[in-house]
Amino acid sequence: MSRGRSLALAVIAAVLPLASCSTVPSSSPVVEITQAPARVAEAVGIEPLPPEAGASAEEIVRGFIDAAASAVRRHPVARQYLAPEPAESWTDESGISVIGTDFAVVTTDAGAVTVTANLIGTVDPRGVFTVADRGLFTRTFSLQQVDGEWRISDPPDGLIMLEPDFRRLYDGVSAYFLDWTAQRVVPDPRYFIRGGSQPTALVERLITGPSAPLAAGVRNPLSGVQLARAVVVDGQTATVELTGLPAEPSPLLAEICAQLVWNLTQLDRPRISNVVVLLDGEPVTPGGVPVQQTVEHWASFDPDAVPVDGVGHYIEAGALRTVAAGEPVPGPAGTGVYGLSSAAIAADSASGRLSFLAGVRTDPDGATLLAGPYGGELAPVLSARTLSAPTVAATRTEAWVVRDGAELVRVPAGGPPQPVAAPTLAGLGRAEVLQLSPDGVRAAVVVDGPQGRRLHVGTVVRSDDGAVVLRDLRNVAPTLAGVIDVGWRDSGDLLVLAGDEGEDRIVPYSVGVDGWGLALVPTSGLPSQPTSLGVAPLRQALVSAGDTVWQLVGGTWVTLVRGAEPLPGTAPFYPL
Repeated sequence: MSRGRSLALAVIAAVLPLASCSTVPSSSPVVEITQAPARVAEAVGIEPLPPEAGASAEEIVRGFIDAAASAVRRHPVARQYLAPEPAESWTDESGISVIGTDFAVVTTDAGAVTVTANLIGTVDPRGVFTVADRGLFTRTFSLQQVDGEWRISDPPDGLIMLEPDFRRLYDGVSAYFLDWTAQRVVPDPRYFIRGGSQPTALVERLITGPSAPLAAGVRNPLSGVQLARAVVVDGQTATVELTGLPAEPSPLLAEICAQLVWNLTQLDRPRISNVVVLLDGEPVTPGGVPVQQTVEHWASFDPDAVPVDGVGHYIEAGALRTVAAGEPVPGPAGTGVYGLSSAAIAADSASGRLSFLAGVRTDPDGATLLAGPYGGELAPVLSARTLSAPTVAATRTEAWVVRDGAELVRVPAGGPPQPVAAPTLAGLGRAEVLQLSPDGVRAAVVVDGPQGRRLHVGTVVRSDDGAVVLRDLRNVAPTLAGVIDVGWRDSGDLLVLAGDEGEDRIVPYSVGVDGWGLALVPTSGLPSQPTSLGVAPLRQALVSAGDTVWQLVGGTWVTLVRGAEPLPGTAPFYPL
């Protein structure tokens, strides 16, 4: 989760404690570092209270849950709510269940108390958050009398934590891996407890590898590498010493350096601006970069880079226009001759110039996808009864669409249409909207199924023989219903148009790619409900409302030309 985000999102909190520290004998050249940030030895901020004398069984269970909100290693206060034997054997390092604040604690039998709560999600021992699919958390605790006081005798391993406490105690960061073209780093959200050794924990997370849903879609240059010792931070410079690389590590070493720099410089606790990478004690400078490396030295891996000419575009009366005062784009597409209803534009990865245009034309007989050079003539490449709006990514010059709500098709520039397998899509319902992430590693899909229109995110997996599969589709916003559109605000965050809680109007929401941080986006200034959106990294969000186009500026939706009447248009988007 990069510092460059400009859309207001709910504060993402973060990781959980993992395995405790252990070391091999000092004569060994490699030190085994804990895979999670070590908890601080002393209290940080607000700390929970120990049990009161004479507390009821229900109060003891509530106190145990409250005591999870601690940054102190091994949660000593929480252990005071346990009977002597479980107080010694209980571990707080096997994961976190994040629950809502409105939970019920009820005595069901003598010495038995049941907790019922809304399950927000879980965090595994690697710090990976999984949103609960409208989950209900239920747990029955057994209690016993210890010296006349109630104590829990069978606590579940791991923590049960209220959502506000999780937000307060944990930081959300990205474990960055590489896309298969080695053009960009790809975020894999993780959560780290505040006050711990985040730089060391993050590097250990990288070495361990990506989360299961993302693993097949990315490369990990640090796979098989070892961290020789804990990351040292001096001022704003972090030093990372590695070992275990092959004898001739280039160009792998350049990718490792880029990966480490992008990962460590995102941290705010402590703030890191420079990274020194040592290999077996010697500094490495692949490609002639200085010893102290910054993101500027590896800017080509920027996860949220956008083309210089990547201004917003939209459709008006079948013609393609830009948000620059509604000017038509060059070439036939700007005249309306193709009668487009939606479009997408890709930029050349080398020059950054807009190079490839794909657009959909709909008529009573069906839909046609047209494609060709930006500013040039378009040719029909695919026909169907229905086609979704096309989508592109920044890492490959190709457009994707959904044909007839069931088939995913990609069309490389200058090439024929190619099928994209989506083995789990048919069981979910009809795909209405498809949007590739800027790095091309993920795809967001709006699916109309038995529970209505829901938002799913899957991973794009490419094999050596050219086959492409969209797999592991997951509902990342189970509390949202009536989803009508989605876009990628950056490589790790989505903007969604969906029904509000009463489902009587459509409003925008922001949410992380893992489902954490769902938050309403203001609607102030809009003349009516939004019907489509266009977003991109470091760009102002666009929506169409009342068949006019609006942009989000400082929390208020305003016209494209400040002080002027809104410009007519639909289907806004940004080139990538």
